[in-house]
Amino acid sequence: MKPITQLADEIGIEAAHVSPQGRYKAKLRLEAIKDNPKGKLVLMTGMTPTRAGEGKTTTTVGLTQAMGRLGHNAAATLREPSLGPIFGIKGGGTGGGKALVEPQSEVNIHFTGDAHAVASAHNLLAALTDNAADRGQIPGFTAADITWRRVVDVEERALRQIVTGLGGSTNGPIRESGFDIVTASEIMAILALSSSLEDLRSRLSRVVVGFTEEDKPVTADDVGAVGSLMALLRLAIRPNMVQTTEGQPVFVHAGPFGNIAHGCNSVLADRVALSYSDYVFTEAGFGADLGFEKFMHIKARFNDLEPHAAVIVVTAKAIKSHGGVRLKDLDQTNVDAVEKGLANVEHLVGMIRSFGLPVVVAVNRFPTDSAEEVELIQTRSKAAGAVAAPESFVYEKGGEGGIELAEAVIEATRGDKPQIKYLYETGASIQDKVLSLAQNVYNAKDVSWSSSARRKLRIFEEQGWGNLPVCVAKTNLSISDKPRLKGAPSGYTFNVTDVRASIGAGFIYPISGTIVTMPGLPSNPRQLDVDSAGDVVGL
Repeated sequence: MKPITQLADEIGIEAAHVSPQGRYKAKLRLEAIKDNPKGKLVLMTGMTPTRAGEGKTTTTVGLTQAMGRLGHNAAATLREPSLGPIFGIKGGGTGGGKALVEPQSEVNIHFTGDAHAVASAHNLLAALTDNAADRGQIPGFTAADITWRRVVDVEERALRQIVTGLGGSTNGPIRESGFDIVTASEIMAILALSSSLEDLRSRLSRVVVGFTEEDKPVTADDVGAVGSLMALLRLAIRPNMVQTTEGQPVFVHAGPFGNIAHGCNSVLADRVALSYSDYVFTEAGFGADLGFEKFMHIKARFNDLEPHAAVIVVTAKAIKSHGGVRLKDLDQTNVDAVEKGLANVEHLVGMIRSFGLPVVVAVNRFPTDSAEEVELIQTRSKAAGAVAAPESFVYEKGGEGGIELAEAVIEATRGDKPQIKYLYETGASIQDKVLSLAQNVYNAKDVSWSSSARRKLRIFEEQGWGNLPVCVAKTNLSISDKPRLKGAPSGYTFNVTDVRASIGAGFIYPISGTIVTMPGLPSNPRQLDVDSAGDVVGL
């Protein structure tokens, strides 16, 4: 690895704007962001996720390395990994094989402390809210009216629902509450969407922590928390810089949940990367039906971050999974299953193209993929409207294995930035916005709202929140609201069971089905350790 100060100097960042955090990672002052960024933004997304994995982060890192081999200044921007998945099922968030973000052990574990700062701010707000309610500082607001839960950055199912206030009246009234994982904190979403310190302050002040008996929202500003939250987050707002295994810059910053939030890295990370790179590959969470759509309507639309093109990562294994093949049989050639499962890829390619963006399909190759399967994927992808569908071997070969993909991206981004066509007007009602997403992204016929969701919607609209974008919370395992429906289901009713408001982050999130904001550990949690030199093993 290059010393991080050397890498910053090589790409043109002034030394005064670089705050090293050890030898190989740094925080960057916001002054490093230039007013007229020179780079082209490419959005990395994927087909609907499966248990087989798609390799989106690995492809993002490898593509960045391939651009470097072609002589271009390129950078990647990624979310910060959460400790929960690291010790759970997913594992680390730094790529794989020869397409890695380094130092991976530091990025995956604690990093620069941003997640800890978010957790501290979130839980301080919870304590201040409890205190204000307990002391009767806000008329009509009691502990029973609090909606703000607490967070922790480990997967702990025992904390999903808890009872507080046990042990006597001095500990506050007894009430039900619970914990979410840190990535599900609205403050994490705010950190990712803030464009400056003042924007961060403004967003924090609007965070709703509960409602009075008359349904009036109580905010972080009302409980006197904003200044203290700013003090805890003043350094966390600065983007972090690390590097690929081949020495390209990677900006890893913020990690909002991909369901109840928009699941993208920070606005500031994208902006600083665009200030110094010809090409910036920014990653969206989950598949295109969640990550791509939310990036476009929530992040890009309001922050001048509209991309030049999109890359959708697919694998033969994931396509066969959508074609009905069981996980244990995915290594076997099955052209019929590929034929069936490609409906998912075709739908998502068409959906991305409906925004006016050129699409490149990256076929992430595995050793067990047959030539016949890959050829079918490429043919059908291009027939669906992709400008190219090159194979990617970046896991095995690093940047060398992504040259064809990089050349396809260069061709797709040649010329002026496309004119984006959004799927709904900002002034449309929340119900109309959800209907448009359900029909155009989730392939549904119509939308059904529960009576409780409709009641909350009326309250939100009375508060003037109806013009906010929507951030639909649904399963990531299907383009529909039903995890078992694979491929590209159609003609069904999309069911909204609840709706909540993240006013500081700036969106309304309708909920379809059951969304778990505090995952639980698997039967065999990941085992990490350190060797005699103190280096982490097991990632």
